[in-house]
Amino acid sequence: MSILQIFLISLSSLLLAPDRESVDIVFAGDAMQHQRQLDAARRADGTYDYSPYYREIKPYIESADYAVVNLETPLGGAPYSGYPMFCAPDSYLTALTDAGFDLILTANNHMLDRRDRGLRRTVATLESAGVPYVGAYRNKAHRDSVIPVIKDIGGFKVAFLNYTYGTNGIAIQGDVVADYINRPLMKEDVEKSRAKGAEIVVVCVHWGEEYKLLPNAAQRSLADYLTDLGVDLIIGGHPHVIQPMEIRRSEKHDKDVFLCYSLGNFVSAMRTTDTRGGALARVTLARDSIGRAVVRDASYRMVFTVPPGGGNRDFYLIPAEKVAPAHINQAREAFVRNAMRIFNAHNAGVPLDTLSISAYDR
Repeated sequence: MSILQIFLISLSSLLLAPDRESVDIVFAGDAMQHQRQLDAARRADGTYDYSPYYREIKPYIESADYAVVNLETPLGGAPYSGYPMFCAPDSYLTALTDAGFDLILTANNHMLDRRDRGLRRTVATLESAGVPYVGAYRNKAHRDSVIPVIKDIGGFKVAFLNYTYGTNGIAIQGDVVADYINRPLMKEDVEKSRAKGAEIVVVCVHWGEEYKLLPNAAQRSLADYLTDLGVDLIIGGHPHVIQPMEIRRSEKHDKDVFLCYSLGNFVSAMRTTDTRGGALARVTLARDSIGRAVVRDASYRMVFTVPPGGGNRDFYLIPAEKVAPAHINQAREAFVRNAMRIFNAHNAGVPLDTLSISAYDR
């Protein structure tokens, strides 16, 4: 970094007068919507109630300065459906925002499950609810007008970008836009983010192989490419299971980068051991001695989905360290055991957050 660059960064940091010395961003994995979830959420009057879902982890989400989740289903309107062609009621979104999520990711392999119409309706529903989103757009002009999505989080200018490896072979028929993984496009978006004042660039990617607990070569290659571009956070999803996290050093850009290969499922009705839960990543942004916004540190904790049973009719999430109801506790223990084996062996500089969820209640 040249002396001129250091001077300009220092000057801009003084002019920006940041509101906070540091801020926390929480990232959640894939919010799925299977048929069993629909059946459990349906009430006698025909409405769908997801309000029980996040009560036990809401304090943790709300304690963050900003929270992000992947909505892995269109909000395509009735009739609703689970796998393989997802479509969730609008109340599913309401539950996520009520839990404290500030930004919705929409670029995933199910975003076109209700074709172009479903994507358009998803975008319209998010906009009508006043919920920021990234990854899907009405048309190219719409995308050009909103990308990059830059948010002021406590005085830190943070850009969010979102891409998917594909859409299960479903092709766009009209002029809607879905953001696919494309290196030249990603490079252009990162550069545009910096040009428009982003101090931190977050790239959320839907990638990898389902049910694999370690990243593949394509994930590693793309992570290296994004690091080389100067991205600050790389947040992965899609495998439906957790994969390792690391704080890696970018010598080229003289900074630390947070990388999570997969946060796993946030909530789902999947039944295999490793798909029953996921991780929440908490990343702290701060300023260094010359005023640059940097990744200071990161941690993770795990959540587990409790399905109906034992007298309870609803799905809901619990902190994974909490004892679950008897009908599912052995599965919780197995999920935690397998996830900790991966994290303990492969995480680099990203420890487990052992604070009680109640410690975050404010």
